[in-house]
Amino acid sequence: MSLENLFLKKYNSNNFFLLAGPCAIEGRDIAFRIAERIVGISEKLDIPLIFKGSYRKANRTKADSFTGIGDEKALNILKEIGQTFGIPTVTDIHETHEAALAADYVDVLQIPAFLCRQTELLAAAAKTGKAVNIKKGQFMSGSSMGFAVEKVLQENSYANVMLTERGNSFGYSDLVVDYRNIIDMKKFEVPVIMDCTHSLQRPNQTSGVTGGNPELISTIAKAAIAVGADGLFIETHPDPSNAKSDGANMLHLDNLEGLLEELVRIRAVVK
Repeated sequence: MSLENLFLKKYNSNNFFLLAGPCAIEGRDIAFRIAERIVGISEKLDIPLIFKGSYRKANRTKADSFTGIGDEKALNILKEIGQTFGIPTVTDIHETHEAALAADYVDVLQIPAFLCRQTELLAAAAKTGKAVNIKKGQFMSGSSMGFAVEKVLQENSYANVMLTERGNSFGYSDLVVDYRNIIDMKKFEVPVIMDCTHSLQRPNQTSGVTGGNPELISTIAKAAIAVGADGLFIETHPDPSNAKSDGANMLHLDNLEGLLEELVRIRAVVK
């Protein structure tokens, strides 16, 4: 179950790894612009990279919210990015039939937090032979995520599984991060990732648009590295205020390199 053997052959790094990209694939030009920038930074800092982009956003608050540019079009962009830059890619799936579809284009299938208990979805992802990144539900403890790992491994004992912490519901419209969850999930001997952007969401706003606290991204990321997270998940965009999805909690692309430089230094101390 070595993530290194599967994804990081081109690197010789003791660093954390990074899942980064826009929330959603908005178009080829902007996706490639973001990917090129992140690839350059990650190579400079020797940070193994998996490029992230949702080919479709299924769990929107409002019926008229942006959901995507078309499944095949977005998936082809993800595939082209992976081939062009020689990096693995990851995208979300929401229903069982999407697993086989997305598996033809990306290297990692991601299970959204709200769906982490969906047995058939986990099994469908495992059957593809792709790596599976399971986001911990906002309603679950880290220690309970072992059952999600078991569901994947029961379907495919060779599956590469990752777990991602993204905060817990705190009232109706906020999240709080309990870093004990990272420690608890590491006990399952799978890579554990901290989602530094979704954990700062302010969901269920009366406007129907999710809010966020992006000014705290660096705080969340630094604490995660300090307690031993194996990877970081960071959504980033060159113009978050005009992003078509989750702009309120994305990191501005211009701020990514400086933050990662700090995190590399922290990792060197705590490793």
